Amino acid sequence: METVAGAVTHDPPPAAGGRPGGPLIVTEDTELLDDLLRLCAAAGATPEVHHGVPDRRGGWETAPLVLVGDDAARRVRGAARRRGVVLVGRDQDDSGVWRRAVEIGAEHVLMLPDGEQWLVDRIADVAEGVGRPALTVGVIGGRGGAGASTLACALAVTSAREGLRTLLVDADPLGGGLDVLLGGETADGLRWPAFASSRGRVGGGALEESLPELHSLRVLSWDRGDRIAVPPQAVRAVLAAARRRGGTVVVDLPRRIDDGVAEVLTQLDVGVLVVPAELRAVAAAGRVASAVGMVLRDLRVAVRGPYPPGLDDREVARLLGLPLVGEVPAEPRLQCPDEGTAPPGAAPRGPLARFCKEFWERALVEAGAA
Repeated sequence: METVAGAVTHDPPPAAGGRPGGPLIVTEDTELLDDLLRLCAAAGATPEVHHGVPDRRGGWETAPLVLVGDDAARRVRGAARRRGVVLVGRDQDDSGVWRRAVEIGAEHVLMLPDGEQWLVDRIADVAEGVGRPALTVGVIGGRGGAGASTLACALAVTSAREGLRTLLVDADPLGGGLDVLLGGETADGLRWPAFASSRGRVGGGALEESLPELHSLRVLSWDRGDRIAVPPQAVRAVLAAARRRGGTVVVDLPRRIDDGVAEVLTQLDVGVLVVPAELRAVAAAGRVASAVGMVLRDLRVAVRGPYPPGLDDREVARLLGLPLVGEVPAEPRLQCPDEGTAPPGAAPRGPLARFCKEFWERALVEAGAA
């Protein structure tokens, strides 16, 4: 148990039927109730309000979050112990609040107004039905033209084909747009510039619904306008919202590391450095790895052939001092402009799709999400 005004440390219990629900508020303090209702409204949640433990069966046990006013602690003392109970008060100097929290089995003691932002985030998590965060993978080229965008698209297409909720994020404003690579440059939906003013918490569901849907996945790309950057705080808010939706997020990263890219790197679970099997490319990739590694701990290398004499994928990984993902296979169809407009990885039995499927199988097992 702790006093909070920051990060969430416990997942809310599931609502009845597995569906998201609003919190249960227990208080007779009208001023406190007004504040809690205001915070619920800010989080987009509709609460249930009672003066004590609800009479109806299951009301206390099934609510995804229970907010107990300090005035009501005595009245809920005999209720069944459960997770997700927060004791809410105002008096920072009242040492007795800890005893009352223990008596009702509260996980947190929260004092207003200091803990308002934490509580809004927690209520919003409940309203969205947040569970396991998305496995987030960034792909970056060791040198220009390494094929990072192709691999990022193939990973996203493969993830979606495997039935995972998938978001492909284009973090390179000078890359030409991943929506173009996917054949959806005219698809309806928002692009990065629309989120430039985002701050604080962005709704995960609203974000997902606002983006173009291409090949069964959502895509956050750049438009063809003049804006080539969004503020770091907007990047942070958007990526955090994307991760809360679960599934997978694949980010195509530029080779330069600015403040916005640094925000992306802090939210990645795994980074994949794509390196052609050339000594010059390995030298360039070493500099990229050094910069990325200052923020991202889990950086791995994927190697593209063909190989010159004396160089193979394991040697490239050894020279860079990075774990080896494997050799990225060539996709002959992508080199034939007459083969249509299917995106990278679209052929389920193609070599690139098989590589990506094996990558996800390993990564999901490592993340404990399989």
